[in-house]
This record gives sequence, C-alpha cells and structure tokens, in this order.
Amino acid sequence: MLHAPQNEFEPRMLSRRSPVLGRRGSIASSQPLASSAGLAALERGGSAADAAVAAAAVLAVTEPTSTGIGGDCFALYYDAATRQVSALNGSGRAPEGLTLERVVRDGFSKRLPALHAHTITVPGACAGWHDLLQRHGRRSLSDALQTAIQLAEEGFPVAPWTAHDWQIGAQNQLTQNRAGQELLVAGRAPRAGDIFRNPGLARSLRIVAENGPPGFYEGEIADAIVSTVRAHGGTLSMNDLAQHRSTWDEPISIAYRDVRVWECPPSGQGLVVLLALKLLADFDLAALDPLGAQRIHLQIEALRLAFADAFAYVADPAFSKVPIAQLLSDEYTRTRSRELSHVTANPRARAGTLPGGSDTVYLCAVDSEGNACSFINSNYQGFGTGLVPRGCGFSLQNRGAGFSLDPEHPNVLAPRKRPYHTIIPGMITRESDSSLFAPFGVMGGYMQPQGQLQVVTGLIDDGIDPQAVLERPRFCLLDGDPQGSVAIEPEISSPTRATLRARGHLIQERSGWERALFGRGQIIRRDSSGVLWGGSDPRADGCAVTF
Repeated sequence: MLHAPQNEFEPRMLSRRSPVLGRRGSIASSQPLASSAGLAALERGGSAADAAVAAAAVLAVTEPTSTGIGGDCFALYYDAATRQVSALNGSGRAPEGLTLERVVRDGFSKRLPALHAHTITVPGACAGWHDLLQRHGRRSLSDALQTAIQLAEEGFPVAPWTAHDWQIGAQNQLTQNRAGQELLVAGRAPRAGDIFRNPGLARSLRIVAENGPPGFYEGEIADAIVSTVRAHGGTLSMNDLAQHRSTWDEPISIAYRDVRVWECPPSGQGLVVLLALKLLADFDLAALDPLGAQRIHLQIEALRLAFADAFAYVADPAFSKVPIAQLLSDEYTRTRSRELSHVTANPRARAGTLPGGSDTVYLCAVDSEGNACSFINSNYQGFGTGLVPRGCGFSLQNRGAGFSLDPEHPNVLAPRKRPYHTIIPGMITRESDSSLFAPFGVMGGYMQPQGQLQVVTGLIDDGIDPQAVLERPRFCLLDGDPQGSVAIEPEISSPTRATLRARGHLIQERSGWERALFGRGQIIRRDSSGVLWGGSDPRADGCAVTF
C-alpha cells in the first residue's frame, strides 16, 4: 500500500465531530466543494434532486479517483408530498457485440481482467443526472453543471484522501492509454493542495449543459469513447451509446424495528442489507455492546449468509427473474436463521435453497420541504479502467468486471445486460406514518451493504446521531466473501478481536490509509420536528453542511 511522505496528511485516529444541524436544507458529501455546490442549489430554491446532481457533477471534477461522467449512478428519492420512495437505476449495459463467445475467444474463460476494455459498460451517469432532474428537479441540467464547469476550468485544490488515491490510480490505471495524461500533472498525480485544472472535462460538461444527454451519447464525446474502447480491444459502438436509457424501478424494503429500510432492487446489491437485517431482527442488538464480540459476530454471520444469497441470485432482472419476494419472506428468513450460529463462525456459508425452487462517491440531500435524495455515483475501481477518451477529461468505468463468465449463472455476461452492481443508496422512513427518517449510504464496493448494516443498527438500535455512527469503528468481510477474512479497525478492542478469533473468524487489523477499506458514509437524519442532523465520514475529505 502506498504511503504519503511524512510531512503530508496521514490519517490517524478517528476524531470526534459534532453533527451539523439545520432546518431549511442539508447536504453531505465526500468533498467540501461538492457539498457547497449542493447547498447553493438548495439556497436558490432547488429540490434535493437539484442539490444531488450539482454535487455529483462537482465530485466528478474534484474526486475523479472515484466517480465521474464515465461511470454509473443510482438514486432513491423520497417525495415529501406523497411520502413515496422511487428508485432510479442509472447504470449502463454491456455492448451489443460483447458475447460470452467473444470474451472466451479473446482468452478470458474465468473472469474479465479488471482493466480490459471488455469491462467498459455504457456510462449511465449523464442520463441518470438528467432523468433525476426531469422527475424530481426544479432547475435544468445546465444549471446543475455550472459550478462543476467553473471548477474544472479554473482549478481546485486537491484534498488529502483524494491525492492519495490519485497516486495509486496514476500508477495502476492512468498509464493504460496516452490520454490518461489528461488526468495527471507532468506525468504524476497531483499532491494534496495542488491546484488541478481539467479543461477537457470542462469542455465535455459544457457540451452536455448545452445539449443534454445527446451531447454525451451522440456526437464527438460518443465518438471519442467508442474510438478509445475499440483501440483497446473492446466492442462498444455508437449505437450502444445512443440506445442507452435509465430505468425507474420499484424500490425494495423491509420493516426493521419501527422504521422501514429502502434499497434499489437488483441489479444492485441492496438486497444484501435487507437480507442481513431480516436475520438480525430477532436479536436484541441494543442490549449488546456495539463494539463487543457478540454483536459483531452476529452481524458478520448475517452478512455471510446475505452475500451468499446475493451472489447466487442477483442479476439484471430484464434477463433473469430475481426471487426478491421469496428471499425476503418470513418463511425463508426462518430457514436461513437456523444456519446462523450464535457462537461460532460459519466458514462454509452457501446460498440458501428457495421454497419451490468497490470505489464510489455517495451523497445525500434534504430540502426545505422534506424531500430527500440518496445518490451514488461511481467509476468502480478508482479510475475504472483508466482509459480516457482523448480530449474528454474523464475515465471510463469497469463495471463489466461484475459479470460472471459461468454460462449457468444468472449474472452471466450477455449483450445489452447490466452486471451485478455494488453501488447502493439507502433510505429510511418511519413505519408509523411513512415520514422521512434519513437518506444514508456508505460507499466502497462490497463494503457498502456492510457499512449500511452497521449504520442502520447504530441509528436505530442504539439511537446515536449520524456523525457519531459514522465515526464508530467498523468491520469488513473482505470482498463480501461469505467464506473470507474479516478486516477490523484498531479501535475495536483487543479482547473483542481475541474473542472473534476464538470463534473462528480470520481477523485482520487495518489502519492508516487502509481505513478507506471501511467505506465513506454520509447521513442526514430528519427528526420529528423537522430538524436535520447531518453527518459525514471522517474516512474521506468531505463534510455535511446546512442552512
């Protein structure tokens, strides 16, 4: 793992911040400039959707190490007037010419290499931004992009966590093509405090501002994307880009204690959160030490079973029926709960039998009316493939790495299909009256459902505020592997770690820069009097702001 020079920022113990309180609107993101842009949108009378897209666009400029217009997005939106939650799937699909036979012929029979052009699915973020604003916004996409365009043109100071991740991406990904130099400074990553300008991205965003999604999915940007992908062995075509559409889906949810937890449906992995919470619902977690061995053990074991089911069943529902109702049924939960040992680890967790048969940005916003947007945008593994369309100033995602190459698996690669997706926004409403409790999320690959689980239990079972729950030490089942090791932060005590090891868990301590493994969350809780409590993860560069 790379380390910063000793005279530069280095992450230490998690420091205690107070939650940010306000009434008229709030936004939390992983970059202060993005939070500022979202807040400005709220102050001008914009909705939570306007704030989310403005912040997401700024994040594409200031944190290209995690997100960008070359990636995908998902959103959950709470409408205060109707007290309904809607789900936007802004993810792209595999190219029409990318068949299983093609990738096998190219020498890939087990899995797609993470940085190969075959992992580039159609970037869905641009259409997703537009579609979110069309349904829930009050201002135009052009308005939402103006701050991002200005920052890309004039430059911005690179934040410490971002600079560290940029250095890794410069070494691992941005050397994939010559245009990767557009995201470097004299061949190197910018350092913390350096002013970085991205005229190519400014130009791309201006084209989108003037022309809407057709400015991205047709014309010169689309041509540059296709040329880059094909020059590196991929099959993406202009027609693949022109045919892209977001989808509005029915969100999935479960009741947990006295609230309802909402997730986007597959092809995302939000199902993992709901499955694990269902398994934990019969345990009195509030009576257990939140950082003690028994509670952490139960959470790990619930996640092992939930991940095993998700990896077996989650796929693009346009291609495979995902048995959501059966998986979330009380009957199935009772069956699975028998496999959850109270005292020993299950290193052989497998998917259940049904009756009858990893780098991202997350942000959330709440406006003055109580509408809320839970929004997530990602390139996947840092800069994604690291392939940069010439003159465009952004890298292309590698979401296709989430496909299986097993022809019998529901998530098998196929043309025009969406892969298993890790990015998941979350939303909580009160079960008694469907009022808003909180938009929330924890970014970071397979850490996301694990972080969400730990956040939900902290908010609901322990009743602590958003900032406190985000600063609480976390664990991570590595790569979501049901049979894998568990990483843990050093603030979790030695006796707890020893007890977990004695129960059969393979425990690894992670600290310093490796804390990024445990995700970076944002939460805005709305209490019954309308006061907004914002929290932002100390494992990132961002903040919650309000007015």
